[in-house]
Amino acid sequence: MRIGISIDVPDLAAGIRFYGGLLDLPEGARPLPHLCVLGGGAQSLLLIERAEGTNPCRDPQIRRGYARHWTPVHLDFHVADVPATRDRARALGATLEAYHEVPGRPPAAFMADPFGHGFCLIGSR
Repeated sequence: MRIGISIDVPDLAAGIRFYGGLLDLPEGARPLPHLCVLGGGAQSLLLIERAEGTNPCRDPQIRRGYARHWTPVHLDFHVADVPATRDRARALGATLEAYHEVPGRPPAAFMADPFGHGFCLIGSR
């Protein structure tokens, strides 16, 4: 099994800059003008350009928004150097919401990307 991750962004170029820069993933494919696959093989991410205010599902009252929002699903990126990756994320436009260093545990940074999506950076043990 392989799991794919797709992320809606309001501006594809901005999404490529952020996620490509954060995760060091090159542009792998552009199957359609509004789609970009970053990386390839075992590590890939699909970015989909979707305009703010468009309908993401069958419920006509639900609209896509990119202000900071809560969702029960978020991404955890397991990285070798949390402080350096956290600083790179902030330089790319992410917001640091919390940072934890607990003795005996890997460090963790709780963040939001420039498009309102929450994600975590988790250190290696």
